[in-house]
Parts: sequence; structure tokens; C-alpha cells
Amino acid sequence: MVEYPLLTSEEVKSVPNIKSAIKRVKITQERTLRNASARSALRTTIKRFEEAVASANLDNARLALAKAVRALDKAAAKGLVHKNMASRKKSRLTRKLNKAAAQ
Repeated sequence: MVEYPLLTSEEVKSVPNIKSAIKRVKITQERTLRNASARSALRTTIKRFEEAVASANLDNARLALAKAVRALDKAAAKGLVHKNMASRKKSRLTRKLNKAAAQ
């Protein structure tokens, strides 16, 4: 294996010599980018819900909650986030909406 130092840090990365390992590195990088984008979209959806609740617009908040729940379910199904994390977030977001509606 060839080793080279990174310019931005002191750690040393290894470059694989085997063709299949080189391909796996490339695929992992592509998936990492895709997952980062999907995670960012998920966080944005949740943030939009919280903004709707903060503005006391319950109709928009209900719509935003439905979108957030759907996004969390999809992310959990794809393995982007753990199913327990998705369930916990959905519960907390729903409680937040119910608390705002009660006031």
C-alpha cells in the first residue's frame, strides 16, 4: 500500500493497490456526499417545522410536521438515521406541536 501525507493535516492516508478496493473507496466517497446532502435536507425540513411552530402558524406547522415525519421515516428506511432516532424525533416534534396548539 502506498502512503502519503495530507496537505491539510498530519495524518497519513493509505491508498489501496487492489482494483476492487480502489473502487470501494470511490463508491464510499460518492455515498458519503449523497448521505451528507440527504442529512442536510432532513435537518432543513425539521428546521422549517420549528420555524412554523415559533411563528404560531399552526396550519403551516401541521403541514411541516407531516413533511418532517415523512422525511424522518424515509431516512430511517434508507439507513440514513437509526430508526429509534427517527422515532424519538417524531415524538418530540409532535409534542412540540401539541404544546403550541394547547396555548
